Amino acid sequence: MTRAVLVTGANGQVGTELQRCAWPDGWTVVAFDRAALDLADPAAIAATVADGHDGQPWAAVINAAAYTAVDKAESDVVTAWTINALAPAAFAQACAAADIPLVQVSTDYVFAGDKAGAWEVDDPVGPLGVYGASKLGGELAVRTSGARHAIVRTAWVVSAHGHNFVKTMLRVAADRPVLNVVDDQLGSPTSAADLAHALMTIAVRLAEDAHAPTGTFHFSNAGAVSWAEFSAEIFRQSAARGGPSAQVVPIATAAYPTPARRPANSVLSHEAIRAAYGIVPRPWQAALGDILDDLFGADT
Repeated sequence: MTRAVLVTGANGQVGTELQRCAWPDGWTVVAFDRAALDLADPAAIAATVADGHDGQPWAAVINAAAYTAVDKAESDVVTAWTINALAPAAFAQACAAADIPLVQVSTDYVFAGDKAGAWEVDDPVGPLGVYGASKLGGELAVRTSGARHAIVRTAWVVSAHGHNFVKTMLRVAADRPVLNVVDDQLGSPTSAADLAHALMTIAVRLAEDAHAPTGTFHFSNAGAVSWAEFSAEIFRQSAARGGPSAQVVPIATAAYPTPARRPANSVLSHEAIRAAYGIVPRPWQAALGDILDDLFGADT
């Protein structure tokens, strides 16, 4: 019997990588984009979860879709809350009714970013804007639904496809030899492929083991870095592969105002996911290398 996993965000970075993952034998991913499943329609979500796949119940649901336009969310509040909070609520209610495990992807933006050191899963939350608040709303909906669940917070997701910081830096560097980049926000870049593998591991375990750990976990690649330092490493590795490079000039967040406030510290502790699932993230520099290999070919 094939075990099918419902994945949302089919065209996003994480959804794309979930479809590329080497799932165990007998498992398959059925990924939905916005055209196939309207996340603003709770009835459609409920029906999709209840209907299952090929006459069988879903083995698990991974909600990787999100409204991620952080600045736009400040003026598009209802849409952000609809996708980031009400859609997870609908999935969680449907999963609870059908006894299907739910893996919900969340974000470092639920934190205020004002802590020294890595954020633990049980640290106090305090989102600074609409995006973080709406994602926290989704977390609360899942936690209180009665569904068996894992909430996986992540940060600074990058990959060889979609819109992300790595691709933006490479595109801009092709035209500008010097780039000003914020140097007083700290975080851990996350490979969408590595995150997808972690989500797969958790979903499979939840589906196969009724006693698998539930609750909230953090996943990012290992190591802390500023955006400016991240940019410098992107260009160093890109140049080694014949790609674009630029000089990075560190600047303060105050010199680059945006509609939404960003957490000053987005570094996430991996202790909970290591203890529960044995998942130990690799360094972000190695993950970045794989992304650049996808884009340019291996470092020579």
